[in-house]
Amino acid sequence: MEDKKYDVFVIGSGIAGQTAAEICAKNGLKVAIADNKAYGGTCAIRGCDPKKVMLQFAEITQKAAHLKGLGFTKLSKINWQDILNFKNNFTEAVPKSTEKDLSDLDIDLYHQSPKFLSKNEISVEGKTVYSDKFVIATGLIPRTLKFKGAGFLKTSDDFFNLKKLPKSVTFIGSGYIGMEFCFLLSALGCKVTMIDRGSSILSQFETSLTDKVRENLANNGVKFIFDATISSIEKRRKKLKLNYKIDNEELSLKSHVIFNTSGRVPATEALNLENASIKSDKTGIVVNDFLQSLSADNVYACGDVSSKSLPLTPLSGLQGYIVGQNILKEKSKKFKNPLVPSIVFTAPNLAMVGYTEEEAKNRYKNIEIYEGDASDWYNAKKENAPFYAYKIITNKRTDEIVGAHLLSNEANETINIFTTAINSKMTVSKFKEMIFTYPSYASDLKSMLKKK
Repeated sequence: MEDKKYDVFVIGSGIAGQTAAEICAKNGLKVAIADNKAYGGTCAIRGCDPKKVMLQFAEITQKAAHLKGLGFTKLSKINWQDILNFKNNFTEAVPKSTEKDLSDLDIDLYHQSPKFLSKNEISVEGKTVYSDKFVIATGLIPRTLKFKGAGFLKTSDDFFNLKKLPKSVTFIGSGYIGMEFCFLLSALGCKVTMIDRGSSILSQFETSLTDKVRENLANNGVKFIFDATISSIEKRRKKLKLNYKIDNEELSLKSHVIFNTSGRVPATEALNLENASIKSDKTGIVVNDFLQSLSADNVYACGDVSSKSLPLTPLSGLQGYIVGQNILKEKSKKFKNPLVPSIVFTAPNLAMVGYTEEEAKNRYKNIEIYEGDASDWYNAKKENAPFYAYKIITNKRTDEIVGAHLLSNEANETINIFTTAINSKMTVSKFKEMIFTYPSYASDLKSMLKKK
């Protein structure tokens, strides 16, 4: 079988890999790309895009529940299959259109995960392929849990293809993915249990706000189990039995489906990186500021699999662009991690940007904290929403805003205003000079910066 030779071989067809491949191909390089899953990447097919399509039904259901008796006389029923069909409108066309766009650039397509044989060789689809440079953009995959019966676990990929709404579900792991799915299913009437080895949910966020998220979900029937060590899962006739321990006490629970939402890890294990001397660790492929491997200078990594990335699609696209430029002209573009806002699409939305209180205390001599419960403010009251809160952090010496943490139904949007403010090194006084539409959640932001 004839061997192939390329200038650039890209592994992974998400936005990072696509961007790097397109830049190289448009500049006359011979390029190939490979993916062992459908072309298009996690976000567009089995991640944030379809998740948000589905979450809106839970959001509407919960908003209607808050207004029952105040205008709504009864709540609408949902049709799970219709939701899936609507979601599929956004995902089913992605692989074909992605492959067409890449093929139109004369990029060769492979549908298998390659394995490195040496610095410049990989094995893929039964061929030995040579390339001067490689781009690894394989993203993240669910963390593997190892205990008896772990094979019964479902992952986030499976969630998007559930044929019917389960009557009961358990999630193992209370990070972003677990909490969002937990909210979605509980709002649609499913009996949900969240179990975690830690002592709280969403450990990256401010506890004063995550406690309110947990309370809201608990009020809607979600059961939380913390400080638990899972022993095994057993298959019963209709349900799965999960066995766990808390302080050496053996306990168990039953549910129809159990999801592993314990986190995601860099997708590198299948690549045989050691054969090409490519260094990786728990953060991913270890790269320098040019997103070039520290141990193999013909290899670049971008997107979630890079040691300098965060799981956010626009950031992956930026890294793909930088890698493409550095392949065209070595060390021409440095990557500087931008200020990245984070959002959890729970109820309400939980968002943050900049420093936490603890991080700010470690960085600045003195800080100012503006913190409060806004559940009696107009925007919450008009929706009869039980939770609305905030925590804003400033450098007391300069009066600059350095961190913002929001819990509201519109936090996914309003956090971007604070992102702009922090990027602009805006002071509290300058921020309060701005005029926003009224009444709006944005107009509340200035009120959050009043001293009590």
